[in-house]
Amino acid sequence: MSHPLFTSKILEPQALRLQLENIKSLGSVVFTNGVFDVIHKGHVSYLDQARQMGDVLIVALNTDRSARLLGKGQDRPLNTLVDRAHVIAALESVSYVTWFDESTPIDIIKLIRPDLIVKGGDYDMSTLDETKFVESYGGKAAAIQFLSGYSTTALVQKIHQGKG
Repeated sequence: MSHPLFTSKILEPQALRLQLENIKSLGSVVFTNGVFDVIHKGHVSYLDQARQMGDVLIVALNTDRSARLLGKGQDRPLNTLVDRAHVIAALESVSYVTWFDESTPIDIIKLIRPDLIVKGGDYDMSTLDETKFVESYGGKAAAIQFLSGYSTTALVQKIHQGKG
């Protein structure tokens, strides 16, 4: 059985770094990150908006360990990093998928040096170390408004209550 085409979009951080010159030549690079555990309409809308802000969209996923550091519960993430990477890579709006094991993506942002970093609207971009770093070399940071009513945490709670 052959590998799905989208798996070529999944690159470990150093391999993505080696692709950097090719990625930069394609136009502006947008970076975002998250757990993206159970994909819903809010996620795909967010990623589509992020892609529209540049030519290449890189999504860095929290590793399973990193996701647990976020305090969303010991049962999270529900899907493994490999499974989450496959789902995100299959999305048309996503150019590349990678991952990070730390509590923030600052190290991978330093490695990739994107033109723009984006986060969900619940972040104050001015307080993030990532923003300060990106702006230090002329990049930009922006928040994208959430599509209200969509949350993996709320969905998981709904399932636990037997209302899924």
